Parts: sequence; structure tokens; C-alpha cells
Amino acid sequence: MGTRLTSYTRAGLEFDVVDSGPLDGPVVVALHGFPQTATSLTELAELLAARGYRVVAPNQRGYSPGARPRGRRAYRIPELVGDVAALIETIDRGPVHLVGHDWGAMVGWAVAAARPDLVASLVTLSVPHPGAFLRSLVTSDQLLRSYYMALFQLPVLPERLLRSRPALLERSLASTGMSPTAIDRVRAEIIDGGALTGGLNWYRALPFAGTGAPTGRIDAPVTHVWSTGDSALGRRGAELAERYVRGDYRLVVLEGASHWLPEERPAEIAEIVAERIESTRR
Repeated sequence: MGTRLTSYTRAGLEFDVVDSGPLDGPVVVALHGFPQTATSLTELAELLAARGYRVVAPNQRGYSPGARPRGRRAYRIPELVGDVAALIETIDRGPVHLVGHDWGAMVGWAVAAARPDLVASLVTLSVPHPGAFLRSLVTSDQLLRSYYMALFQLPVLPERLLRSRPALLERSLASTGMSPTAIDRVRAEIIDGGALTGGLNWYRALPFAGTGAPTGRIDAPVTHVWSTGDSALGRRGAELAERYVRGDYRLVVLEGASHWLPEERPAEIAEIVAERIESTRR
């Protein structure tokens, strides 16, 4: 049955973990995105735990205080995949049900491609398969939507700007549909908590994405969730994602929801995750 986790280690880094739900329940590993921590998944985790699932949500590389290596190369996709693989192996319950939002979805796709032995099912929120995302850059307005990714490549300046002008950050996040409560958490956990540079380094490592980044097709059953109010991700990538899945695939479109699905629509996401998990048990 295992024991409750509060942390785990990999390559000298220590990652904080929120572990909830019955220890003997089917294991869900939930991965947060930017600029958030595992607290963004709290309500979703509670709903899944109430259904009998064990939900393990790590604060990922750059976010956990004990796992903030220097230099952008330390944040390449293979390292992020290795972190999650190490967590799944630490849980030691066999393949898990993987759920990811935003950057957590990107890591989820990569883990499922690189380590199919560790993934029983995959639910991705907002961000499509990396191959679908890249294709959408040249076949839709996605390149314009992703302008901020280029800005984040600049060293030091984004941190100075966001720390010195908090109102700018708050207006920017509010314009994407993030709630005031969630914005307060971003300020406390990311800005004041020292995780901003680590989070930005995920973007800064993108020029090295071709170095061993797993982008193959996915054998596990997948549900991808996209929302019509997402200002960061367009519909085209969501539509293309099916091309990169060999297993059972489902696209769910949530009307009127913003990018911040785990906090805005936790009950609907919990139902979607449970449906995907149960589909593997029939």
C-alpha cells in the first residue's frame, strides 16, 4: 500500500510533494503549470480523493526550494521527464494515471512518450502534444498567442520587471481569466517565494528542446481538454493532438472557460479524469 509522501529526491534535488486520498487507491500524479505550484491543483485533488483516488502532486523543478538548479540547461524536457519518472518509481505502484495542466501537460505528454511503461492513462489540460503545438504555430494564430515565450528568453529582465511592477503582473494574469485568489497565490508562492527564475527557466530551456526531447506518438489512452476562453492556446493545436496518439483518444472542449481549468472548473475536470481512469479498468 505504501506510505504517504511529503518529498522525494533525484540527482541531489529534493522535491516537495502533496499526497492525498486513500493510499490504496488508484494513483493519479498531477502536474502543475506556470506560474503556479501544486496548490493550484488542491480542489481538483480533493475531488479525486473523494472518489477514492490517491493524488500525488509535486512542486516541480524550479518550484520546490530544494530543486532549483542554476542555468537554463538544467530545465530541459528530459530533466523534467526524469523528475516525474523518479516520483512514479518512488511511489512504486506501477503505471499511474497522469494529469497535467499548462507546462504540466507538456511534461505529461513527454513522460508518456519517453516512459510508456509508467503511464496507464493521460489527461492533458490546455497544452496539446508538442508536435501538435509546433504544427499549430504555422497553421493558425498560435504564434501570436505565444509572443510571451520569446520575451521570457531574455535574461534577468522579466524577473526585474515582474518584481518591481506587481500591478503589471496582476493585470496580465487577470486578463487571462485568473481569479484574484489565484493571483494572490502567484505573488506569495512564485514572486515572494523565489520560484520565478526557476519557472521562467522552463521557457529558457526551449532552445535546447531538440536535445533528447521525447516527442513521439502516445500509446496510452489520452483525453485532451481545451477551453474556448483560453487566450494562450488556440483550438488548432487541440484539434491536431489526435494525430500524435495511437491509443484511445478523446478531445473535450469546455465552453467559456479560461486557461486556468483546475481552479475554474475543478468538478468538470475531476469527472473527465475519472472517466478516463475508469475507461482503462473496463
